[in-house]
Parts: sequence; C-alpha cells; structure tokens
Amino acid sequence: MLQARNLQKKFKTKEVVKKINLELGAGESVGLLGPNGAGKSTTISMLSSLVQPTSGDVLWNNVSIKDNPEALRKTLGVVPQEISLYPELTARENLKFFGRIYGLKGQILEHRVEDVLVKIGLKEREKDQVKTFSGGMKRRLNIGAALLHLPSLLIMDEPTVGIDPQSRAYILNTVKRLVEEGMTLLYTSHYIEEVELLCDRIYIMDEGEIIAFGTKEELKSLVSGNQTIELKGHTLPVLFEESLQKHFPAATVYREEESLLLALAKEEEPLPRIFAIAAENGVTITSAIVKVPSLEDVFLHLTGRALRD
Repeated sequence: MLQARNLQKKFKTKEVVKKINLELGAGESVGLLGPNGAGKSTTISMLSSLVQPTSGDVLWNNVSIKDNPEALRKTLGVVPQEISLYPELTARENLKFFGRIYGLKGQILEHRVEDVLVKIGLKEREKDQVKTFSGGMKRRLNIGAALLHLPSLLIMDEPTVGIDPQSRAYILNTVKRLVEEGMTLLYTSHYIEEVELLCDRIYIMDEGEIIAFGTKEELKSLVSGNQTIELKGHTLPVLFEESLQKHFPAATVYREEESLLLALAKEEEPLPRIFAIAAENGVTITSAIVKVPSLEDVFLHLTGRALRD
C-alpha cells in the first residue's frame, strides 16, 4: 500500500533521514520506534507528502506520489505530534471545519461528526470550546479530525506525548479498536509499550537510519542469547555502577529510573558476582530480576544505549 524507497532528507548539510526503506501493507499495523530526534517526524512528513524528500521516492499503491500526491491525500488520515485545532471553536465546530476540508457536506458530514464524537468519547463536550479542554481531550479531538473521511491509512506521530496516564490509556484503547476493525496504521513513538501493544511489525530508527525491522518476535530473537538483570536497592551509587562495568567489561550497564540494569550474555552466571560487588561497595540489593528480552534490549544491543537516553 505505502512504500518508502531510499528516502533521504537533508536540511542544508545535515542529513536527517538517511536513505531508508519501509513498506506498509493493507490492514497492517506498523510501528516506527526510535528516540526523540531519530528522524521519525521527518519521515512521516515525507510519507504523507507534506515535505519533499531530498532523494528517493514514496509509492502509494505502486505509483509515485511526487507528481500526484492527491491520490494519497484523499484516503490518508494524519494525526500530527502538535495539536492542530482551533481553540476558540467547539469540538463539533472543529470537526465540521476539518470535514469540509475533506470535501464532506450535508447529512454525510453530520453523520461522520456524530460517529467520530462518539468514537473519541467527546459527545458530551461537543459544544464546549477546545480551549477549555485538557491536553488528553485535545489529543482525542486531534485523532477524531483525522478519522472524519474514513481514511484507509492512518499515520499517527507520537499521539500520546505530554498527557496524563488516563488519557493515554483511552487513546491507546481507541487506536487498538481501530486496528482490530481493520485500519491500516503507521504509528511512531519512543514508548516501547505502545508500539508493542498496537503493532504487528516494527521498524527501529536511530539517527536517521532504520537499524532493524521485523515482528516483535523476530526483533527479540536478535538478543535471544542475552539477558538483562534489573537491580534495585536503597541506594545505587555511581561507584557501584562503575564497579559492575569493570567486572563485566562485555556487558552494558545503565540506569532506568530507580534501577540499574545489566545487559550481558546468557551463558554468564552473574548473580553471585553482583552480590559480592555490592557487598564490597556497601550496597544492599533489595531486588534482582532476570528479565526476558524486550525491544528496549534490542535497541540497547544495536546502539549501546537505552532508547530514551
């Protein structure tokens, strides 16, 4: 359905997207996973015909969109990272405005607005100005605007950034229902759990490049010979972290919130040595968990750093 072929984007001398290849089949849910600054939003802008690539091409149903982007635009819904709404208008007025842009009118427009308001859970707030909405409600309305014309492909760029956990859960459940109903989805995020929940296949992007792609199982197989030990304690000082790295030179040691994580080969038996190193440093370990391989481990294995570093 949608293909990127050797897609590249430069801004002056800086290469932001480095000749990537990506494809999306009808009915698929595909994730584009990577840290902030990886080039995801620029890629989305090129795929949706908003930004011209420096080189390469985007194909819609095997036809280049360079000369005829309208064929794609008519059937594409885009949820941008930034809120794109009119704060002085009500929820209903915003939807009617965007519906008219898509060419909807009359009873068809009214029916689509009603359906979308229900789908995004804002029917009871339809007459309220958007400036009175919470961040999560604005995000939901942003999604609703992209669904009005019944797109066959939905592109979502970090749709849960900066919102509370309850709103985030509502949005993810809404998107999951769309996927279950057969919506073709391209979903970008730096939140691993969102991509794992929603997507059949995943492209991992870093510093403008696609560094791996496949199903969740295929990607995790890249680190099937590895293990990650999660350590928790009352205090985990930097000296302890440095000691772990010294004693396990082939491993990667990094912090994640209140924990220290140690990624290393499965054949090693690290726990007795870890507790001995902790004792030498006066550290009390309260929890040591051997974690199954995750997409975070895949990114760490490929780049040597955590996804959100």
